[in-house]
Amino acid sequence: MNVLFITLDQFRGDAYGAAGHPLVKTPTLDRIAREGVRLGRHYSQAAPCSPGRAALYTGTYQMNNRVVANGSPLADGFENVATVARLAGYDPTLFGYTDQGIDPRVAQGADDPRLDNYDGILPGFSVGCYMQESQGPWVQWLREKGYDVESGWHPAALGEPDRPSEVSLTAFLTGRFTTWLSRQDTGWFAHLSYLRPHPPYAAAGTFSSMYDPADVGLPIRPVDREFRHPLHDLSMSFEASAAPTDEASMRYMRAQYFGMISEVDSQLANVVSAIEERGEWNDTIVIVTSDHGEQLGDHGLKEKLAFFPQSYNILGLWRDPRNERRGVAIDKFTENVDVLATLCDALGVDIPAQTDGRSLGPLLRGEETSWRTCAHYEWDWRFFFIGSRAENWPNDRFLSLQNLAVSVGDDTAYVQFGDGSFKCFDLATDPTWRTESKDPSQILRGAQELLVWRQEHLRRDQTDLLLSPKRKGRWPISV
Repeated sequence: MNVLFITLDQFRGDAYGAAGHPLVKTPTLDRIAREGVRLGRHYSQAAPCSPGRAALYTGTYQMNNRVVANGSPLADGFENVATVARLAGYDPTLFGYTDQGIDPRVAQGADDPRLDNYDGILPGFSVGCYMQESQGPWVQWLREKGYDVESGWHPAALGEPDRPSEVSLTAFLTGRFTTWLSRQDTGWFAHLSYLRPHPPYAAAGTFSSMYDPADVGLPIRPVDREFRHPLHDLSMSFEASAAPTDEASMRYMRAQYFGMISEVDSQLANVVSAIEERGEWNDTIVIVTSDHGEQLGDHGLKEKLAFFPQSYNILGLWRDPRNERRGVAIDKFTENVDVLATLCDALGVDIPAQTDGRSLGPLLRGEETSWRTCAHYEWDWRFFFIGSRAENWPNDRFLSLQNLAVSVGDDTAYVQFGDGSFKCFDLATDPTWRTESKDPSQILRGAQELLVWRQEHLRRDQTDLLLSPKRKGRWPISV
């Protein structure tokens, strides 16, 4: 089997046709959903990009991989989707980026340039087209075509509405993949890591006007200030995370986000066509997900942050032609940490001991199985403070408290903050996360569920081993 592993950056779980969105047109994603299985309640485990991807790639929660910010290095020694693919005999090839910084302990001295940024390449991947944060290969390509663009993806991307979508960032990466594909024998593994629909909120070409701002609807309003947690209030005070306050700007932002989704969907159609022309579509496993979601104005916020589900509830599609169960949606809680285990299952490779997730195989096949009753995610905001830390910084305990963990169930969402405060939302009464529970028993159940989750998933990659003369022949080579 070939493997096509796609990530669409900052793609929230309700923003495509198969998920029931009444406006956004995504025929390619909808087709993949019809031919595979849609994960109806799928969650990322962290935000922003580096933390979210660390959980996705290694199958571990943030409390175990400790990638807490864009810039936190990923500790050496974790297995990941690329190393697992190599164990299965593939040469996994990257198109785009993985946003995983090198462990300083394995760097080649203090002057190693890989220590200067966080958008490094995940160990195990060969490179088909590496897209640094500057989007250098695309910018150079545009210049060769006669376009006057500055370096850096923000200036270039902001000009996308003024250029044809055929020369968009998404189209460029798609072209690099299809060129590579034309030279491959069967049995390939490709990771297409697209930036869109990540901001800037500026869709390419005609997709920037595809959706009328009058049609996009308005987001969930924030609760009154007196009911907000201080972190919510703080997030609304920053320009980078505060949603527009005037309706016209809000509608424009949402229309551009939906346009970016339809544009990347149109390029996925080209990817599918290229595989079909090789006669390999029915020999290709397709995985589609995201690193995190997008607030899109909900609760007065944009981007991805804090504790609301819009930043973590993401799309999830799994299409394996060998699976006869197609066109169904799984309504159980699934998580990005499950992707590594499911990939191992599909490729016949042992699941690494580090893995916090579970193989989705039984769910994909429609088998009865005991499954989690809640989804979980974490957010750490110490990066607000690390860069400004002075010699007289009070103590590291302050940094250790700048985090939260969330448990989301059918009727309760419990948020535990590092400083001891909490929020417990009554989802049965109000699924918009605007009504807090006053029931002590519901609050206790939420707190206990989150505590048991953390205890269950303490790192265990060596906890089940005992040094003993009887050990010989009992430990797998991967240990």
